[in-house]
Amino acid sequence: MAEEEGCTTPKHEEYRIPPPSICPPPPKKKKPASGKMRDAPKNGYFQPPDLDALFSVPPRREACA
Repeated sequence: MAEEEGCTTPKHEEYRIPPPSICPPPPKKKKPASGKMRDAPKNGYFQPPDLDALFSVPPRREACA
């Protein structure tokens, strides 16, 4: 094989791009949760005494004219 001037593309099998492998299947969708409502907690919901103070909205002040 004669040496040529310049660059050449390697043509040996080890330099070839391998054929694409088979892709895995897409993930399966999760089953929807049952439409059954959960029962309320036996002891009731936790209600701290100052819960309303955390979420209360202060009264709006009127704008100065």
